[in-house]
Amino acid sequence: MLLRLLFVLLIALNIAVAAWLLLGDAGTHAMDPNDGGVPKLKLLAELPEPPATVAPPAATAAAVPAPSARTPEPAASAPTSPRRSYRCLALGPFPNQVDLRAARTAIAPRTVRSRQRQEQTSESHGWRVFLPAQATREQALAQAHRLEAKGIKDYFVVTAPGELQNSVALGLFLDPANARKRRDQVVAAGFPARMSERTETTPVWWLDVVVPDEASADVRRGIRSPGITARTTGCF
Repeated sequence: MLLRLLFVLLIALNIAVAAWLLLGDAGTHAMDPNDGGVPKLKLLAELPEPPATVAPPAATAAAVPAPSARTPEPAASAPTSPRRSYRCLALGPFPNQVDLRAARTAIAPRTVRSRQRQEQTSESHGWRVFLPAQATREQALAQAHRLEAKGIKDYFVVTAPGELQNSVALGLFLDPANARKRRDQVVAAGFPARMSERTETTPVWWLDVVVPDEASADVRRGIRSPGITARTTGCF
């Protein structure tokens, strides 16, 4: 039984081999590489470069004029001209801003620009004659009694706090000549009288202006306030 099965399998195998030999070669044809119908194999380096792609021209947009931005002119307070010469003057001192504003308004048509400024100044308020301050009030009173004994009147003892406390005031004079006369009288009586100017610090105002050179004389004449001067100053 086994031998018969092996025999049948051997026969079937032979039939399959024969069929393959007969039918397998029928659809297979060897190609000649020199055959004109076969495309030749080329390397990538041998291929021609593709033509450069030219982008189609963009549609030209209609030229629209940009809105013009106008720069605002600076608010110049000095419309000076290079063809003219200018002078800078300081007018003052004004005792208050009311007088300064009046002068500024009066000369405004002849000025290019102006500014005001404040300063501190020392003003004389007369001359005083006195005896130097003593260490105590009692010593100052004793000195005053000696003055009276010599016939010197018109005095008083300073009791207010300050550098003149416990001094003996002998008078306040607007004219320095009168102050010197009083001092010499007390010195002649044997007392160390002194004389000093009485000053106070007060604010004053100045008006600086820039004017055309030919108008400077008009500006000087336009200031009618007493005590006001016009002097050359640095320009601003």
